[in-house]
Parts: sequence; C-alpha cells; structure tokens
Amino acid sequence: MAFKSQSRLVQGENFSLHPGPQIKPTKSSPRILVVGGGVTSLVSAWVLLDRGYHVTIVSKEWASYTQKQRLTSQIAGALWEYPPAACGQHTDTISLSNSKRWCMVAYRVWSAIAADPGLAAASGVRMRRSTFFFPCRIEDDPAQLTKLHELESSGVRDFRRDPGIIQRLNINPAFGAVDAYEHLTPIIDTDRAMKWLMTMVQSKGAVFITEAIHGDLFEQEDNLLARFDADAIVNATGLFAKELAADDTLYPIRGALLRVINDGNDFEKISTAMTISADAAHDSNEIVFIVPRNDNILLLGGIAQPHRWSLDLTPESALIKQMRSRCEAFFPGLKNARPDLDYPLVQGLRPFRKHNVRVERELRRRRLHNGQTTPRPSRIVHSYGHGGSGWSLSFGCAEDVASLVEDALRNLPAEPMTHSGPPLRARL
Repeated sequence: MAFKSQSRLVQGENFSLHPGPQIKPTKSSPRILVVGGGVTSLVSAWVLLDRGYHVTIVSKEWASYTQKQRLTSQIAGALWEYPPAACGQHTDTISLSNSKRWCMVAYRVWSAIAADPGLAAASGVRMRRSTFFFPCRIEDDPAQLTKLHELESSGVRDFRRDPGIIQRLNINPAFGAVDAYEHLTPIIDTDRAMKWLMTMVQSKGAVFITEAIHGDLFEQEDNLLARFDADAIVNATGLFAKELAADDTLYPIRGALLRVINDGNDFEKISTAMTISADAAHDSNEIVFIVPRNDNILLLGGIAQPHRWSLDLTPESALIKQMRSRCEAFFPGLKNARPDLDYPLVQGLRPFRKHNVRVERELRRRRLHNGQTTPRPSRIVHSYGHGGSGWSLSFGCAEDVASLVEDALRNLPAEPMTHSGPPLRARL
C-alpha cells in the first residue's frame, strides 16, 4: 500500500505519521513484545516504534476480510465520541477522567490523518459531521450539561448546539428527540484502517508473529521475555486478557450492526452520523446508531448485551429486527434501505471491565519459595478493556503505555492507576 501524500505529513511530538520510525533503533535499543492484533495493539506498537524500540507483535489472528473471521477492531462502529459512551457508561471518575484525556489525543491524531489527502485515502479516516440527540433538554440533565460545556472548550471542530438540527435532518418528531448538538468527528472505515495500520507499523520495523499465547502472562513472564528476546511486554489482547491477565472483572458486551447500501437511490444519501448514546438513552435498548462507514455503506445499530458470549445473531433475529425498526422510527427514510448482501450483519464482543479501561503496570509481585516476594517489579504493561472505544481511545492510551514501558525498563515500581495522570503532549 503506498503512502503518497499531496501535503506535508504532520508529526506528533512523540510519534510520526511518516512511514519509517521517527527514532531509528540501534542494536542495543530495548525490545518490546506486544501481544494482540487489534487497533490497541497496533497503535501501541506504532508509538513504541517511534520512540526507538524494537517491537515484535504476537497474535493468534490478524485482520482478515471474510464475514466469519473479522477482528472486533474491524467490526467496530468506530465513531469518535467524548468521552466514549455509545454502548455503555463509565462507572468511576478515574476512568471518566482518563477517557476524556485519551480520546482528545486520539481526536487530534485522527484529525491530522484525515486532513492529509494521501493518508485519508489510504487509511479510510474522514472528518464527518456527527450529531448527538437527547430525549430531554440538555439543561435538564446535569451530566449532559457538563459534557456539553467541556466539549465547547475541548478543541473539537465546528461544535454547535441547536435543537433545530432535528428538523433539518428530517428526524421523526414522534420519536422523542428534544435537543441536539453536532461537531466534526473522525469516522473510520475500519477494514481499510486496519490494513493501513499493519502496513504502517511494518514500515516502522515491527515484526509480526502468528502464535496463540495461553495462560497468565505474569506466571510465564520470564519465559516469554527470554523466548522473544524482549525487555518488556505489552498486553493489548482485549477480551482475551481475561485469561492472559487473570482478570475476572473482564466481560463481553455483545454488539451488532446492520450494513445497508448508502448510494442515494433508496433514500437521500446520509453523510452525517446520528446517534442517541447509552448515556443519553433511557436504557440500552433505546440506542440509535446511524453512521456512514464509507461512501456506499451505512451502519445501523445498536445493541449492548452484557455477558453474552455467543455470536449467533442473524438479520432475522428478533433483536436485530427491533434494532432496525428503532433506526427506521428515528429516521423514516431507512425503511427503504437495502442490505449489503455481501456482509449484511456484523457482530462482536466488546471487552468491558468492572472498573473500566485498564492501562497500567502489572501490580502483582512474584512469590519466592520462602514465601517472600521478589523485589523486582513486573515488566508487563496492560492496555485492555476499552469496550467499544478502542479507536476513540487508541493514541491516548498508547502514549500512556509508552510511558509505562519506559518506567518498567528503568525498573521503577508499579503503582495502581489512582489518578488521571498528567496531560499528554501530542501537538499535531
């Protein structure tokens, strides 16, 4: 895949949008093992490579393009949101504060990619208008009012609060939307973006190894470090971290999206994303998610089913029919929408945690035969539990991962994530 651009490529402070590493590693540069093949893994590898590390990425599977084998990162809705809440709410203030910081870093990076014609075409990243609707006046919901004020000063582009958007976009007035705001948002064609990310990190020097690793990483840390000639490990395995991090708080939230043809023949072509998020809906069964995936495909959703492990939904499932009916009731023109016959329904398991996203060092200490613990802290860094927000949090989390890896290599003790951390510097 070519990386041609008609404008100057933009560089971040700690990583580069150019192919090739920003800092070339030497023979003595540290070697990092990244476990996982999704967006969190690839973006973490990207940032580490640009800091001058050697990086090996190990995954049991990679992005593919058949219906039954797509990764969770590929089937994600990938609509940026501040802070991400399309399919679930945050349960604590620490997670909320971190997510606000992480998603704004990612917003700036994806915006820079979308602003470059060559990168935008290769990556499938575009800035599109995105509208969020609410069933009551925003002033009547203190949490949403706080979020609105933060968004106004966050740096998102073209923010506008206007209940008149409801009529302008021909939303069914009987559906119950009362208030709305909109802004420019990165919208990502995830199939194209995953292929582009793999090519980008490979150009920067990443080595890919296809292998399934089983068991608690902590219990086999020394063996893995030796076998892969690594100095530290990054665990970015999504739902599989339930096993690899021995994390019993990790659980799936099943999601599904319908893909329909958006060519302007059956209804007026939709180029604006339209959502009622989980934090604004009365319950998770009232989520509306209408997002243009690319020039010809529109995504309709969504559902959020905690602790459901099976992927046995079909377009004829009652739940999916209800999901489509909800979108049609919201935007009546969709009643004429034709399904994408090649890939009509996508479904996957979003990795959620009881305490939300985990980006931190491994805190456990290995016990010696005499019952004491070893003084050397683990050199495993975790980044998982992003739910449906891996793309929205990607570069922000990756910057924190890189800082934690640096701590691990300096043998600093691990500390629990008990604060929001310093503001990240990602000037673009």
